[in-house]
Amino acid sequence: MKFFIVSKGDTKSNALKDKMMNYMVDMGMTPDEKTPEIVISVGGDGTLLQAFHSYQHLMDHTAFVGVHTGHLGFYADWLPHEVERLIISIQNDEFQVIEYPLLETIVRYGAAGTETRYLALNEATLRTNNGTTLVMDVDIRNQHFERFRGDGLCISTPSGSTAYNKALGGALIHPSLEAIQITEIASINNRVFRTVGSPLVLPKHHTCHVNPVNSEIYNLTIDHINLVHKGVKSIQFRVADEKIRFARFRPFPFWRRVHDSFISAE
Repeated sequence: MKFFIVSKGDTKSNALKDKMMNYMVDMGMTPDEKTPEIVISVGGDGTLLQAFHSYQHLMDHTAFVGVHTGHLGFYADWLPHEVERLIISIQNDEFQVIEYPLLETIVRYGAAGTETRYLALNEATLRTNNGTTLVMDVDIRNQHFERFRGDGLCISTPSGSTAYNKALGGALIHPSLEAIQITEIASINNRVFRTVGSPLVLPKHHTCHVNPVNSEIYNLTIDHINLVHKGVKSIQFRVADEKIRFARFRPFPFWRRVHDSFISAE
């Protein structure tokens, strides 16, 4: 089994990474940073997002598992005192691979018809670079839906629906559903300007395009990565063909994660 461990970088996470690395090597597993079969993130959900973006080109080859050294996360299943059990399970191939949908974002530019493609595990957000009102024509399935005016738009995956999308009042969507969700960020609604005012859930076969009304420089975040774009002609959002693969060693139902993260006082 070829593996690699990504650490949050704090003292606790680094020490646990070193402990796991030594244990796994002693058990005959092979460290491989370039083409690992399994990637272990040690830290929190942010660390797993970092690992995903480092290995998104290996989606068909690599499975991810998270060990959390802080608060319980949606992607980090294991506690530090459980890592020996985890490593033995990896050694014995005692895990099931489950897949979650990803968000594909394609930015198209006016100049020379060029484009840039991104994958997101949680969400993409779109705002203007200078803090002015974002004005975008929103098309769904190549039909004009609305002209959005507001602070921005958040487009999330089902697993990312519990993150920024939830803070915006979006719905929580089970990751077994191949869908994306479009949620408004402080939209302007009055007698002159109107938006739908509710989150939209699009199935896999539906595509959303947002087209700039004004010539602006835009901030596009892909998960934790902030990108600046200018000369944008349109931005396309859809469910990606790729999926992230998680190594699941024990049941940890999505709704239980929701309960433990947002409801349980224990």
